Amino acid sequence: MEIIQFNDQPLAHYSYAIISEDKMALVDPSRDPKPYYKLAEQHHAKIVAVFETHPHADFVSSHLQIHKETGATIFVSKLVGANYPHETFDDGDTFQLGNIIFSAINTPGHSPDSITIIAQNNNDYAMFSGDTLFIGDVGRPDLREKAGNMKAKREALAKSMYKTMQTKFNHLPDHTVVYPAHGAGSLCGKNMSTDSSSTLGRERQENWAFKILTEDQFVEHILKDQPFIPSYFGFNVDINKTGADKLENNIAQPKFYFKVEEFDHDTLIIDVRKQEDFKRNHISGSINIIAQTENDKLETWLGSIVQPEEQFYVVLNSVEDKEDILHRIAKIGYEKQLLGLMTLGDSTFESTDRIDLEDFKSHPDHYTIIDIRNKSEVEESKIFDSAISIPLNELRTSKDKIPTDKPIVVHCAGGYRSAAGSSIISKLKKDTKVYDLSEAVSNFK
Repeated sequence: MEIIQFNDQPLAHYSYAIISEDKMALVDPSRDPKPYYKLAEQHHAKIVAVFETHPHADFVSSHLQIHKETGATIFVSKLVGANYPHETFDDGDTFQLGNIIFSAINTPGHSPDSITIIAQNNNDYAMFSGDTLFIGDVGRPDLREKAGNMKAKREALAKSMYKTMQTKFNHLPDHTVVYPAHGAGSLCGKNMSTDSSSTLGRERQENWAFKILTEDQFVEHILKDQPFIPSYFGFNVDINKTGADKLENNIAQPKFYFKVEEFDHDTLIIDVRKQEDFKRNHISGSINIIAQTENDKLETWLGSIVQPEEQFYVVLNSVEDKEDILHRIAKIGYEKQLLGLMTLGDSTFESTDRIDLEDFKSHPDHYTIIDIRNKSEVEESKIFDSAISIPLNELRTSKDKIPTDKPIVVHCAGGYRSAAGSSIISKLKKDTKVYDLSEAVSNFK
């Protein structure tokens, strides 16, 4: 079998192309179909099938666009209730691609409608496990919970995951290669390996979810210390159940403003420039979500800080960044609420004061310290005993929790998140000095 893995690093998302006899199938494709089309051209292959393991929460899939542009059949579980053209693919269903036979296993747990795709060619086996089985972990069961029934829903899915891990893969040989939809850095699980693939035999030996546990022990472990749920996750599930609009059409809509000299709108502004440039000069009230490299988690934090359908503008470092940032915003389906992108001209808007580090070291009690790390990070260790803990994703709705009788110092674990956090608090508390401890937090660990 020829299997090509694609890695969308900012979202730690893996997608796959499987090729046999000049035909190609895709599994869990990203928003932009172009990389898959390029691969198909290189291999002189026709894309005939798209498998969706479940309606994804953390990114928008291109399955419907690929179907419309190639004629490929979309395969998805009947439990999804998909609102796009598709064929159901559940326990016992098969599809042949050249000399490869694909089959489905219903594997509820991460979601009630998850399936694992098995590909077999003679004695070679591969499993595309979606968000069910990760390398070293399994998918979290709390992303489909509904207000008013939260505990019951997550516990029910956790029990489903227990049954899945106990019963669903027993017939597969140890040499089955495991290809998950995510790796370390994704919020769809909590302890994923940096490895991009594994074997079922290795996971049976090393993955905690295959250990001999009672159902209660399994449920307790899987529900403990799960990361926060970004605002956009439910929004993306809904988009993926219907199918997203064509990418190129959507990203052509936002306006572009070059070298802006003045800006007096009240609309939210997201500034993606590096921290130093933002602090030197930015439009008042902007939020600094840095997006200079693939290691910067623009997608995750944009979708955690900005609400679905909330309108916003984006400030770029350069016109050269426009296409990249548009594509990154579209990955989480936020391009429709993007009003425009801009670069700044020579006008002086607003600057941010730098903290007097020596004074802070000598008199930390003269400052209100806000720790914006996740709750699990704070529970593991506090950097400042007097700090008020407010996770970054909750800051915009926590104005009343932030006192203003002293200057405010904001910190995270390494400096990336505190750029966003300090800019949010500056917007909330305009009459109070707000400082970003940034990378200097390493001096206090």
